[in-house]
Amino acid sequence: MKDIMNDILSAAGAEVSIIPVMQGDGVMKIDESQLPDSLPILALRNAVLFPGTVYPITIGREKSIRLIEDAEQHNTFIGAVPQNDLSVEDPRKEDLYGYGTVAKIVKTLEMPDGTITAILQGYKRFEVESIYDYDPYMIGRVRYLDDSVPETDVQIRMIAESLKEKATQIIRTSTFVPREAANALKGIENFEFLVNFIATTIEVENFMDKVELLQYGDLRARAMKLLSVLDTQVELQKIKQEINQKVKSEIDQQQREYYLNNQLKTIQEELGMDDVEEFAQLRARAEEKDWTQDIQEIFEKEMAKLERYNPSSPDYSIQYNYINFMLDLPWGKMSVDNLDLKNAQKVLDEDHYGLDKVKERIIEYLAVLKLKGNMKSPILCLYGPPGVGKTSLGKSIARALGRKYVRIALGGVHDESEIRGHRKTYVGALPGRILNGINRAGTSNPVIVLDEVDKLSSDFKGDPSSALLEALDPEQNTAFHDNYLDIDYDLSNVLFITTANNIDSIQPALKDRMEMINVSGYLAEEKVEIARHYLVPKQLSEHGLDSNDLKFSKETLNRIIDEYTRESGVRGLEKQIAKIARVTAKKMIMREKYSKNIKPDHLKEYLGLPTNSHDVQKGNEAPGVVTGLAWTAMGGEILFIESSVSKGKGNLSMTGNLGDVMKESAQIAFQYIKAHPEMAGLTYEEFIEKDIHVHVPEGAVPKDGSSAGITMVSSMVSAYRQQTVKSGIAMTGEMTLRGRVLPVGGIKEKILAAKRSGIHTIVISEENRKDVDDIKDIYVKGLTFVYVNNIHEVIEYIFN
Repeated sequence: MKDIMNDILSAAGAEVSIIPVMQGDGVMKIDESQLPDSLPILALRNAVLFPGTVYPITIGREKSIRLIEDAEQHNTFIGAVPQNDLSVEDPRKEDLYGYGTVAKIVKTLEMPDGTITAILQGYKRFEVESIYDYDPYMIGRVRYLDDSVPETDVQIRMIAESLKEKATQIIRTSTFVPREAANALKGIENFEFLVNFIATTIEVENFMDKVELLQYGDLRARAMKLLSVLDTQVELQKIKQEINQKVKSEIDQQQREYYLNNQLKTIQEELGMDDVEEFAQLRARAEEKDWTQDIQEIFEKEMAKLERYNPSSPDYSIQYNYINFMLDLPWGKMSVDNLDLKNAQKVLDEDHYGLDKVKERIIEYLAVLKLKGNMKSPILCLYGPPGVGKTSLGKSIARALGRKYVRIALGGVHDESEIRGHRKTYVGALPGRILNGINRAGTSNPVIVLDEVDKLSSDFKGDPSSALLEALDPEQNTAFHDNYLDIDYDLSNVLFITTANNIDSIQPALKDRMEMINVSGYLAEEKVEIARHYLVPKQLSEHGLDSNDLKFSKETLNRIIDEYTRESGVRGLEKQIAKIARVTAKKMIMREKYSKNIKPDHLKEYLGLPTNSHDVQKGNEAPGVVTGLAWTAMGGEILFIESSVSKGKGNLSMTGNLGDVMKESAQIAFQYIKAHPEMAGLTYEEFIEKDIHVHVPEGAVPKDGSSAGITMVSSMVSAYRQQTVKSGIAMTGEMTLRGRVLPVGGIKEKILAAKRSGIHTIVISEENRKDVDDIKDIYVKGLTFVYVNNIHEVIEYIFN
């Protein structure tokens, strides 16, 4: 015993070896009369002391150090009790295991790190009954327990052999137990000595399994429990070995590079080339963000990934760009709205002429926002022909509100990822256009114009219009999910404005989420005002001219509109003004003679010959020619329906690049006249002896729609009668097989087309009266409307 203790103490002086020893070939005995009823209690973490065992314990807590010093000074017994919760620094009775071992201090050693290593000798087990003092350390009452040692028989010998075998296996693969312990096992014959020696020596995965051995007074039961613990530990070590072997066999070039990169990173850190400062800057930016705790946790998780990557790895740049984008987004950052309604009205009027409905809707939004203080932004869809100012209106609205302006062009977009973004794991992944636009704006409440939303298309890459459903739904866009960011972002404060030419091509579900506002074309008088106040000053400025260098009279602008443009908007008009400005600039530089006041007579010199002719009655003197009104994405247009009758067998033929619906309208017209030949001034026998050919001029242009129904009938009746219709008349309306005239759309655009073309009378359905009444007087001034219910009323009016 003395030699073994010397070995322990000499080892502890440098590096304490955990080799428990015992007295001779049995457990050290003690006179129980020497044991006190109360003991100072030393709480052990990750250690269990068994009777007869000498074991080094590292002491670091102040109370424990005080206890060891007092016990060593007075040579008193102490109670070594395992601690249940290892994280508790100042344990109470409930934090201790109920069983322990009475011990004496053999020797104490002061370690270099300031802790004390106490070598304890265990004597006898006890049960803790109570703790009655905690200052300066725990003192408790204990009840000593006797061990029941079985007689040596075959079963005990077999258990002993199994314990030695299992313990030897564990010691050989363990990095915590010295190899000398395996040699010590071979010479142990005493069963009690063997059980306590192994229980103290072996390190197990579950520390509480070892602690529970203290409660067994029957040594046979303690041995069986210990054997079960050893079996579990052996199996765990086998699994660990298999995993280590598998990992070792799978090391390839990529892993080799990983280890080399880690070494390179270490070298870079030693040379001061690490990214610690850059990471600190990213975290500093994160602290300034007004985001939720959930997003903060996601950020920390992504930062942890970035710190694990090597800077030379491709994944590093992907992760860095993602975190940078996450920090660039204006989380919760809002621009302050200018809620001065009069100022907003002034700004809108300065930038755009007319468009009263749109301006009124924006002022209403501001009024509610001013009263309530918070409101979900509306989703507006401005639809109408090109060149009427839909897109530029979005910029004007942003200026009126004092918000940032973002324009996203959707024409030709056919990939859903353009809206939602790509997942960041893809090579070249990017966020969607919406979040990218918010990032550029720098605020979470910009005005975003989604231009040409009707030009979206879909293919195998997805349907972008469906992806817009979430962004443009006020009930859903509080948590818009972009695939790249992979975090919900609040779009409810964004004022979305979409623009379109033809709303028929917009997905119904998407259309349902938007507030539709029709931005129709302009009258010639409105175009003149727009040119004077907006277009001319803009083009003079863009061409380096001022108002003294070039002037346009109202007559000149009217002539340009009538003879050189044919549109609902003003884009073509602006081009013509720009052309005049360019010619003027050229003449100024070349010092040629030019007129500062552009008059109508000068237009041929600047713009060439007129491109438009408004004599719509040309050819109308002939029977069979009738003027109709049509709606196109470019605005309203007039079209001629021509019919010619020849001898034949009562057949109908059609030309003019007509669509299916328009062909059906011609068939209905033909069949109605066939059923009522008297309206054409014919008998049935005369009717079936005549063929009729219907043609719509400009055959290269596709034409379709049902609104030419009454025009088709009128043209055919005119041809059959060989009688011309009244001059200055145009018509629009669908006809049923019973002769009823149905309402059609695009009335305002068709009215503007009629006025541009010199029409003074329009024949339409009675059910369209409400649409005409809703139009401002300035648009219908000079026009006469004839409202009809059936085709007979149409025929009666145009021929009488």
